Amino acid sequence: MTKKLWNVLVTGGAGYVGSVLIPKLLAEGHRVTVLDLYLYGEDLFAEYRSNPNLIEVKGDMRDPAVVAKAMEGCNAVIHLACISNDPSFELNPDLGKSINFDAFRPLVKAAKKVGATRFIYASSSSVYGIKSDPQVTEDLPLDPLTDYSKFKMMCEEVLEEEREPGFHTLTIRPATVCGYGPRQRLDVIVNILTNHAVNNGRMKVFGGSQLRPNIHIGDMTDLYLLCLQLPGEQIDGKIYNAGYENHSLMQLAEMTRSVVGDVAIDVEETNDLRSYQVSSAKITRELGFTPKHTIEDAVRDLKAAFDAGKFQDPMNNPMYYNIKRMQQVKLA
Repeated sequence: MTKKLWNVLVTGGAGYVGSVLIPKLLAEGHRVTVLDLYLYGEDLFAEYRSNPNLIEVKGDMRDPAVVAKAMEGCNAVIHLACISNDPSFELNPDLGKSINFDAFRPLVKAAKKVGATRFIYASSSSVYGIKSDPQVTEDLPLDPLTDYSKFKMMCEEVLEEEREPGFHTLTIRPATVCGYGPRQRLDVIVNILTNHAVNNGRMKVFGGSQLRPNIHIGDMTDLYLLCLQLPGEQIDGKIYNAGYENHSLMQLAEMTRSVVGDVAIDVEETNDLRSYQVSSAKITRELGFTPKHTIEDAVRDLKAAFDAGKFQDPMNNPMYYNIKRMQQVKLA
């Protein structure tokens, strides 16, 4: 199959997932525009700046003029930008709403205005809330428990409202992403456990029985590449979960220990025994997408990065923790 080359706008492209995705897009020959506030470093893509296919727009997605500039010449959008995860959102709910929801429809309309034909939206598997069903599939009713997940759900609805012939939309509901990225996050479960195992020699698990879905950052980014190559008609209006497997917190800790070595696991009681799980059978069945990387691979990659000294003060540096960094820059 001949690769289709796009002029793709990646919002939030200088974030965790974007830091792995952008180099892959460039390697495939796509023209890539990154729209981001660059809160986590201005020079993330310094080594790619000689590539004429990379355009960087430092700016706020809530500014229509900035969006119009970034959207110039683009025919596809991968929308990653958001205030990520519940604690970050709760830090400033108005900020979260302005970025995660209020700016969304204007962004979609801006894409249509320039004639874009594909819009890929990164939603979240948290839109399901807590389900007792062993297989949480895409056709189950949504029950978002937080503002973060509620606005993710509402954006899905907006995208469906804006869908029209020739403007193909796709919603992906990722599990929690894990593994190494040039713009590292150390505030998500597998990465937290690995950081503590490597740098503290012990991990803390609250409860342990709660299930959590995860996906390796390599698989997550490969999925976005795949979604650019599939025929528009095949993905139009579709919604897919994207995860690897559902593991308990204790299993994740034990997987981490199996890679890092002899580290202690401290178990503490908690009243919060909520489990989140998703089924990724539909995306395998319909798109042929199967993750190639394991949780252990994510831990291995992170350990190698720690061992290579790629992080400065990983236990405390706000650059690896969304909430700390947002507080530090007083994002408004």
